[in-house]
Amino acid sequence: MRTLQRYILADYLVIFFMTLSVFTFVMCVGVIVKAIDIAARGISAELIGRLFLLNIPYMMTFSIPISVLTACLLLFGRLSFDGELTAMRACGLSLWQIVAPLIVMSVIFTGVCMYINASVAPRCKALSREILMEMGVEEPINLLEVGRFVQDFPNMQIFIRSRDGDVVRDIVVYETDDGKPVRNVRADEGRIRVEKEERIMYIDLYNVRIDQTDRSGSREAPKSHYINAQYYPVKIDFSSFAGKARRKKPSDMAHRELIENIRDVKAAFPDFKPKDLLRQRMFMVVEMNKRFAVSMSCFAFTLIGIPLGMKSRRKESSVGVGIALALVFAFYLFIIIANSLVGSPELRPDLIVWLPVVVCELIGFYLIYRAA
Repeated sequence: MRTLQRYILADYLVIFFMTLSVFTFVMCVGVIVKAIDIAARGISAELIGRLFLLNIPYMMTFSIPISVLTACLLLFGRLSFDGELTAMRACGLSLWQIVAPLIVMSVIFTGVCMYINASVAPRCKALSREILMEMGVEEPINLLEVGRFVQDFPNMQIFIRSRDGDVVRDIVVYETDDGKPVRNVRADEGRIRVEKEERIMYIDLYNVRIDQTDRSGSREAPKSHYINAQYYPVKIDFSSFAGKARRKKPSDMAHRELIENIRDVKAAFPDFKPKDLLRQRMFMVVEMNKRFAVSMSCFAFTLIGIPLGMKSRRKESSVGVGIALALVFAFYLFIIIANSLVGSPELRPDLIVWLPVVVCELIGFYLIYRAA
């Protein structure tokens, strides 16, 4: 039995590392294109190489689960097609005994993915972004990330629900002075204008409601009054960005930083209104759950990949890769849905990312139990 298990495990690892290399390279194509563009601007090859290497851990958080699924599909498709699986079971081995080494490996890969997701990938992403900003390759306009409060701009925090080119919708702007809130601006729609030579970006807001803080009131309970306006311009000066520390995005935070901000979101965002605090907290909670769900997908993909590979009964690798890509597309579709719902915490988008993991595990356990 041990000889057969070693044989299966060896074949599995060979297929896994081959597919891991292919999928990681394919995912790095975008980075390669960007590196070519950076090289055309006269950036040194050493920095380009560092940027390329810093992007690999993030790519591996996706390529490892995909490779686990593809390896299971290809291996058990071949074993079933060649009749080797039937011969093993005729020798008295149960299906659970045959697949035991792969389940153990899936647990190991889950641990590796969790470590990369929780520590390595966020740090590499943050460092990569810092390098790009210092080189002036990445424009600050790219910091206007949809679905989160951006705190990178001086004396300003901006939230955008959706963006289509230079048109943005459902905008919230907190303007501060010495860390104290001055006004809260909300608008239904806006348009971005960039003056590259002056290094200035304008966001022209329309249908605006302004909550203006009146400092003449008491310090404990400052007064505020509301103003409705058809137009309100927001001006952001890029020239002040050079050499300044920028707040990390939730995706750039190590797991410990993310948990600390979730536990005390009021301290991390002291001038936010309760509704906006809830929205920002949910964004970080979704990010944390997404990391765990993507890591656990190694185990879930192993459970469902084994019986699906047996049922395909094909030796061709194209069939296994096709099934793998279809399953992965369905899996990550739920992650996209969860990210789009962070502005509606009542819908619990943090739980949506777990649906494909739970479904794959339940179906996988059932199919293996039936086949055993």
